[in-house]
Amino acid sequence: MNKTLSKRLCLTAMLTLGAVMYTTCAMAETSKLVIESGDSAQSRQQATMEKEQWNDTRNLRNKVNTRTEKEWDKADAAFDKRDKCEQSANINAYWEPNTLRCLDRRTGRTVAP
Repeated sequence: MNKTLSKRLCLTAMLTLGAVMYTTCAMAETSKLVIESGDSAQSRQQATMEKEQWNDTRNLRNKVNTRTEKEWDKADAAFDKRDKCEQSANINAYWEPNTLRCLDRRTGRTVAP
């Protein structure tokens, strides 16, 4: 009977020791340190939104630059036309600053200087 009891105690001690070891190993596995690269779904979405906003503002900036360039070209051409009109041999030609055209004093029609 002593042998049976000692076998049972030994078996119980081994099972208990195995359970403690298993529990310790399981706890060790759950305490891992995870270092993320910062590349999460939220950061990717935010980067996408910032890129879209940049592209939209770039399109607006291009439109503004194009309009400014057109206005500059228009003013530059008007300046050249004014010089030609003022230096014209036609004494009835005068420069109209509101319409940016060279006009005839008698008829009011456009004159080619």
